[in-house]
Amino acid sequence: MRIELIKHIYFRLPIILRLLITVFLLMILFGTVIHYIEPEEFPTIFEGVWWAFVTGATVGYGDYVPLTVTGQVIGILLILSGGGLITFYITTVSSETIKHESNLSKGKVTYKGNNHIIIVGWNERTSQLVDMIMSKDKLTEIVLIDNSLQHLPYQKIPVHFIYGDPTEDETLLKANVDAAKSVLITADTSKKEKRADHYTILTTVAIRGNNNEVPLIAEVLSDKQMDNAVRAGATSIVRPNNLLSSLLYHELIFARTNNPIELVSKLLENQQFIQRTLPSDLENKSYLNGVIYFLEGHQLLLGVKRNDAWNLNPSPDFLLKSGDAVVTMSAWDK
Repeated sequence: MRIELIKHIYFRLPIILRLLITVFLLMILFGTVIHYIEPEEFPTIFEGVWWAFVTGATVGYGDYVPLTVTGQVIGILLILSGGGLITFYITTVSSETIKHESNLSKGKVTYKGNNHIIIVGWNERTSQLVDMIMSKDKLTEIVLIDNSLQHLPYQKIPVHFIYGDPTEDETLLKANVDAAKSVLITADTSKKEKRADHYTILTTVAIRGNNNEVPLIAEVLSDKQMDNAVRAGATSIVRPNNLLSSLLYHELIFARTNNPIELVSKLLENQQFIQRTLPSDLENKSYLNGVIYFLEGHQLLLGVKRNDAWNLNPSPDFLLKSGDAVVTMSAWDK
C-alpha cells in the first residue's frame, strides 16, 4: 500500500480514532522494549503493553514494576511521553491535524503521489465522473484543480483538491502534473463558449509545458477551436455539444420506441470502446467473420475505420483489409 494512500486514509479518520491509533502504537513500542529489557518481570509482550498503558495513563496499579535502572529509565520516558501524550497530542498534534485537514479541504496542500488522474474544473459532470471512477476502482487517485471553489470537504469527496489557476505553473506543480497518469480539462460552461475554449486551450499549453507525454483530454464547446486545441497539445477532443445534439435528435425522432439518452448513458457506464489494428487473421475476411471472431472473446465489433473514414455496422460481406482499424465494445471488467 502506498504511503500517500495510507496518509489519505489516516487523515480521513475521525480525530478520536487517530488519537487512539497513535497512543496504541506508542504503548506497543514501550511494552515491547520493556519486555526485552526485563523478561523475568515482564514475561510476555502483552504484560509489557499492559504496564505501558497503566503507567502512561498515570494510573499505576503497581502489579508490574521495572527493577533495573534501564527499565526504570524506560518507565520515566514512558511517563513523560505517554502521560504527556494525552494532553500534548490533543492540544498540539490534533491542532496540526485539524489544520492540515482544513488545508486539504481548501486546496492548499501539494499532492506528492504519482500515476494519478488530474481533472481541471469542478461541476456536476465532474462530480458524477469521480463517482464513476471510484465505483470502478476505489484505489484510483484523483487530483482536482479549480479556482472557483473555496472549500471542498476532503472526507466526503475522495479527491485531492488543489485551489489555483490551472494555467499557472505553480498550481500544476502542486498537482504534480509531471507524474500524472492522464489529464482531463473540462469546459467552464458558466462562460461564453469562445472564452471557455480559449481558457481550455491556454490550460492545455500550460500542462504541455510541464508534461509533454501525459495523455490530455480537452473539452471544447466550439468546433472552430478544435484545431487550436490540437495545436496546443490535446491528445483527444471532447465535443459535448455535438454529442448532446445527436442524442436530442434521436430522442425527438424515436422517442416512442426507445430512450436513446438513457440507453447511451447506461452503455457508457458498463461498456468500453476499444480501437485497435485489424488482427492479421481477419485480413481479406468479411465483416461477418470479424463479428464472429470478436464474439468469441466476448467483444462486439461495431465498425471499421479506413483512411480516416468510419464504416459503422457495414454490410455482412464488407471486406476487411490490412491497415484497417476496428472498433469493438466490451465490458469494463474485461
